[in-house]
Amino acid sequence: MSDQVRLGFIGMGGIARHHLRQLASIPEAIIAGVAEPSEAALAQMRKEFPNLAKVPTFTDYRELLENAPLDAVEIHTPHTQHYQQALDVFAAGKHLLLEKPMVCSTVDAHKLIEAGKNVVFMVSYQRHFDGTYIYIRDQVRAGALGKIQYVQLLLSQNWYRGTMGSWRQQKALSGGGQFNDSGSHIVDIMLWTTGLTTESVFAYMKNYDSEVDIDSAASIRFTNGAQGTISIIGDSPLWWEEYSIWGNEGMMLIRQGKLYQARFGDKELAPVAALPTNSNPDRNFIDAVLGLDSVKVPPECGLRVIELTEAAWKSAELGRPVTVTELS
Repeated sequence: MSDQVRLGFIGMGGIARHHLRQLASIPEAIIAGVAEPSEAALAQMRKEFPNLAKVPTFTDYRELLENAPLDAVEIHTPHTQHYQQALDVFAAGKHLLLEKPMVCSTVDAHKLIEAGKNVVFMVSYQRHFDGTYIYIRDQVRAGALGKIQYVQLLLSQNWYRGTMGSWRQQKALSGGGQFNDSGSHIVDIMLWTTGLTTESVFAYMKNYDSEVDIDSAASIRFTNGAQGTISIIGDSPLWWEEYSIWGNEGMMLIRQGKLYQARFGDKELAPVAALPTNSNPDRNFIDAVLGLDSVKVPPECGLRVIELTEAAWKSAELGRPVTVTELS
């Protein structure tokens, strides 16, 4: 087996350049080709990464797949483009790191999982590599909280004004609003750390004058009987994030990145200081392709996220609870 991975990039926007910065410290990763229709985006890549100035570039990602010597691909394009691009990557026999959200419908998620079963297929949810969330998941798995009974998420962000005029508020490209964008991260981490699976969702959403959802209020019932709420405020002057988990043996809270924990009998919340080491999706992806590690964000995580997200969209549209079983 080779000790290097030849990577192709589909999409060269800001998130792709973030991945390039991470890959710069991974000597096993070689950028072998880039597909990007925007010359401005390519110029920015060459400015930030002069070592990539001579890397082959293509305006059509299918030309990249046909002509560049690739082992694996990273997709960093608008959300609704992920599905077909990923199918084409799998048809070319390449491994794939797919930026979140994986897809924009539950049906497409099932199809993509089936299509990618013979290669390394990973979704780029970076919080799986953050020590805070690894700690929470380890504690839940060890039974420190007992049976999970309730979860609560809150995210406020200047998303509405900050993304105005961009593809993120064009439904044909984004598939949905903040719930499907930065909200996708918090939905994923809630499901991953707790191991919960969505049964049904009852949601209200406001678009204001946008094509897509800006504010969301969702109530969730999980298959184990636990309940939860998600509050997303997309027109906020500041970023604010909260995550809370209650079990029948204890609780954990995150407030603006700071983690606290308590068990029954404790008199106050205790801050958690000792956390696992951080990593990132690119390191895990390269190691998985080389056979050195398992995939930490399998596509089933993307499926669980779109199940909850799509149920919330349909609930807001229909004005009633929507079960996951209605989506496939």
